[in-house]
Amino acid sequence: MSSRKPFVELPASLGASRQGAIAVLRLARPHKRNALDDETISGIETFFSSLPDGIGAVLLHGEGEHFSAGLDLSELEEQDITQGIAHSGLWHRAFEKIQFGKVPVVAVLHGAVVGGGLELAAAAHVRVAERSAYYALPEGSRGIYVGGGGSVRLPRLIGVARMMDMMLTGRTYSAEEGQAMGLTTYLVEPGQGFAKGLELAQRIAGNTTLTNFAVTHALPRIAESDPASGYAMEALMSSIAQADGEAKARLKAFLQKRASKVTRPR
Repeated sequence: MSSRKPFVELPASLGASRQGAIAVLRLARPHKRNALDDETISGIETFFSSLPDGIGAVLLHGEGEHFSAGLDLSELEEQDITQGIAHSGLWHRAFEKIQFGKVPVVAVLHGAVVGGGLELAAAAHVRVAERSAYYALPEGSRGIYVGGGGSVRLPRLIGVARMMDMMLTGRTYSAEEGQAMGLTTYLVEPGQGFAKGLELAQRIAGNTTLTNFAVTHALPRIAESDPASGYAMEALMSSIAQADGEAKARLKAFLQKRASKVTRPR
């Protein structure tokens, strides 16, 4: 059953609801192309810090014609250097709660996924794009630099050279190009993103809690470690996950032919 009542008190720029084990967070500033101001970023941090028990995944999407056109630039107009560092720190804390939070996050992208909006999307674990989506990092032409973790997350997705080109030249990529370069892992027709995202979030929520933790918390760190440390961490994480009671029950069901097998995609 869906509920429109927020889990916690959120600013008007955000909306939250629940569909079973899925928490749905909506960027709700369509008149501003879902531009991200400090109040919204603080609300995102609050939401991901306060997920109730029973939530297995989060679905993140934007209201209106765009996912997010990025930072609300009026926030930077009067900032000095010290304030700028604190402002960036706010974004870092909020997006850290997404990437290394309690549950996996699926982001549904459409329209503008630009600047800070792209940084927000990069913090999610699975990204679904509608064909209306387009990607850009226009900070260079505006005399600013990414401050929401883009320098860390985006090169891991698309490479340093491509991000450098986007920032230096203002290049914009289409949904199809974003899919090809690894910004997204699913591409759907306009209007189908939410349904696809919800389907994936429900599938993810059906995994064991320990498996999802291993994938979202251990895997990124293993991938960035030296091989010897990675192998050791993998062995530990594998042993912990398979020792879980629910994992043992699922393995038994598979061995007794009570669980589905992996088949060729249609």
